[in-house]
Amino acid sequence: MYENDLFLRAARGEVTERPPVWLMRQAGRILPQYRALRSRLSGFKELVSTPDLAAEVTVQPVDELGVDAAIIFSDILVIPEALGLDYTMVEKVGPRFPKTITSAADIANLRPAAEAPEHLGYVFDALDATKKALDNRVPLIGFAGAPWTIFAYMVEGGGSKTFSKARRMLYKDPELSHQLLEKIALATAAYLKEKTRHGADLIQVFDSWAGVLPPDHYREFSLRYIKLICDELGDVPVTVFAKDARHAIPDIAQLPCQVIQLDWIADIKLAREQVGDKVLQGNMDPTQLYADPAQIAAATEGMLQRFGRHHIANLGHGVYPDTPLDGVKAFVNTVKSYRYPS
Repeated sequence: MYENDLFLRAARGEVTERPPVWLMRQAGRILPQYRALRSRLSGFKELVSTPDLAAEVTVQPVDELGVDAAIIFSDILVIPEALGLDYTMVEKVGPRFPKTITSAADIANLRPAAEAPEHLGYVFDALDATKKALDNRVPLIGFAGAPWTIFAYMVEGGGSKTFSKARRMLYKDPELSHQLLEKIALATAAYLKEKTRHGADLIQVFDSWAGVLPPDHYREFSLRYIKLICDELGDVPVTVFAKDARHAIPDIAQLPCQVIQLDWIADIKLAREQVGDKVLQGNMDPTQLYADPAQIAAATEGMLQRFGRHHIANLGHGVYPDTPLDGVKAFVNTVKSYRYPS
């Protein structure tokens, strides 16, 4: 099906000759061609909502870096927008929601979850354009934010160090919280199923704010809704990334997902003991890529040896925008030249 199907074979747990490699945020400011394109646009949201341009930047790292998978250029906050809660993206600040969710009436005023995909046609058009541009070279990853992470933005109104408003709602009104989380989860599942119909081969669920919840709350208000999404996707492979929630790795291993992403703080040996043969993804420290290429190559090879098989090479978070391109290439090329011991 693909000229290079290494990523999908590894995600399914098959024996591969080497780990595949891609990077979170690989389509972005590390690439000069991306910066040139962005300089012509009004902002991030214009790029996300223009299918041909989103497809162009999705394919750029495949052409430039030779990674083993592409990931569609989009944003996790298209879900609240599709539900009727608009946001703006403030340069160097992040997302801002003029209106937030504070009551049952606010939830009732959102669009029905099943209607969310109807308002995201530009994402599906971008997937179609990307598949055509990739021409079966490598698989394409689709993604969404985990329901808790989307909830946090919708209640808080933007990014936060503590997300105290969102966390307060979990304690003060758990019933209302579950009502909103279920709506987000159902909308996300419908959206992701449509993504797979437009060519996404694997889905990654990003729980960016998993780490602000205590373990009991994480199980109640996040994992159950990630499981709902996994169940709805059926046979489609899923990667789950719960950033800064290393306590949750054993619970995530029980989900019907195929791959677990580790952040760079996670202990590889402990994680492998906790998940068995389930595929792990990660977890190079993104700042390692600021070192000189020889140091990056040595660190990368050491990481690959610690993971062993059932591994997809990646960073422990998205590549930082000012990372030297030579550092990124040193990481990718080291993985591509690595071979598992026979």
